[in-house]
Amino acid sequence: MEPVTLLLSLAAIVGTGAFIGFHRRRTRVVETACVVAPPRAEATGVPDLSLCSDDLAGLDKSIDRCAAAESLYLRSLATIEAQLGVNHPDTVSSLNNLATLYYSLGRYTEAEPLFARSLAIREQALGTNHPDTATSLNNLAELYRLLGRYAEAEPLYVRSLAIEEQELGANHPDTATSLNNLALLYYSLGRYTEAEPLFVRSLAIREQELGANHPDTATSLNNLAGLYESLGRYAEAEPLFARSLAIREQELGANHPDIAFSLNNLANLYRSLGRYAAAEPLYARSLAIREQELGANHPDTATSLNNLAGLYRLLGKYAAAEPLYARSLAIKEQELGANHPSTATSLNNLASLYESLGRYTEADPLFARALEILEQSLGTNHPNTQTIRENLQTLRLGLRSGG
Repeated sequence: MEPVTLLLSLAAIVGTGAFIGFHRRRTRVVETACVVAPPRAEATGVPDLSLCSDDLAGLDKSIDRCAAAESLYLRSLATIEAQLGVNHPDTVSSLNNLATLYYSLGRYTEAEPLFARSLAIREQALGTNHPDTATSLNNLAELYRLLGRYAEAEPLYVRSLAIEEQELGANHPDTATSLNNLALLYYSLGRYTEAEPLFVRSLAIREQELGANHPDTATSLNNLAGLYESLGRYAEAEPLFARSLAIREQELGANHPDIAFSLNNLANLYRSLGRYAAAEPLYARSLAIREQELGANHPDTATSLNNLAGLYRLLGKYAAAEPLYARSLAIKEQELGANHPSTATSLNNLASLYESLGRYTEADPLFARALEILEQSLGTNHPNTQTIRENLQTLRLGLRSGG
């Protein structure tokens, strides 16, 4: 997570998103963690909040600390609603902070009504073009993106960006945040040519306005590198990933969750290049950080399990891969939902492993379920949908031909 100052608010950038990079049959699907800038925690002026970290980026370093923070935020919200009323701007700040905490814990269904209420109050109290309204639009959009509700997310992102460009300026750091998030949505939809110029512009703003070594600059470097990797532009991706990792280790510390993102992504690149010995320790370190800092059942932990399993599968270590794929799938079904696109990733990958082991009757229903999820959430023509359709067709063709 990367804190960004937003007006009088604290912006907690929660990096839980993951782009899903689908590859052709007989290679597994990796998940490149792309750091977004959504749920922005805000200063409320309530004394209880001073007992907790002012920066939600620190909250996910301890599950116990998160539980304590939830209690404080709930009491803060109840106090402000009683004293100031349910539609007071300070009530919005408390709603937003509690929603951001739930987001960071992967409790998305609890976060949604709080973000939606925050947006409604701001539109009514501050107006539709106020920068704080843009913040609430961004927050709800990011939650929708993470839940795979892309059609609902896009207009909110677009509107948030338009407000910030008009009210804050084309080169404001918050404009860079909105550019980054809209680009990530386009990436998730397979609209790569639309994503690239937004990522590039976001990076340029951050380097100019925040500095070459700012953590937000590292975010933009990471995200542009992830796009380049997905496009097969590996020579352009590697130095960006490496620079992002170096900045984060220097600025955030060796065990910060964002270090896990950078380690995961650089490992993905090395895997794509066939440098498996270099990839394995990075995947393992990423997983260890996430289990320690985010918890064993966090969606980002599932991403690391998925990717380490994929490497083991490539190396022919099937017995080591299967329990990791199975655990990744179980986490996603529980935390993201049975119909989330990332759940489809894990279904596809476990099916591919079963196919490699000759367990065809176990592979078929998993491929079929993954395909159904992506046809509904991403559409029939999305590259990821097409890949899984090809996987299922190839499996069934082989079975019909006796192969």
